[in-house]
Amino acid sequence: QVQLVQSGGGSVQAGGSLRLSCAASTYIGGSYCIGWFRQAPWKEREDVAVICRDGSTRYAESVNGRFTISRDNARNTDLQMISLKPEDTATYYCALDRMGIRWPPSAFPYWGQGTQVTVSS
Repeated sequence: QVQLVQSGGGSVQAGGSLRLSCAASTYIGGSYCIGWFRQAPWKEREDVAVICRDGSTRYAESVNGRFTISRDNARNTDLQMISLKPEDTATYYCALDRMGIRWPPSAFPYWGQGTQVTVSS
């Protein structure tokens, strides 16, 4: 069973940048999509971005133009975040699907451990 290990994140002032990384424990063969969602206290879970093996991407409107999802191979996926806002503060999770669910990433069956992102004003 594949495991996802996250790294990156931290604290930054508004307008700053952060990068999140997600590494799969094994090579991900076949068709897959991997993405990110976030959870902030007292807020609904929000789906952020997805990239699939065919290279297609999808973003939430709230992050479009500021966040970029990428993958370098079938094991590592990054989320580059720029122009961060205080409302981006949340715990971010990467998630993987291998069964054809392309969106939302919070519905994917495999999740990382979560990484905190804090943006101060």
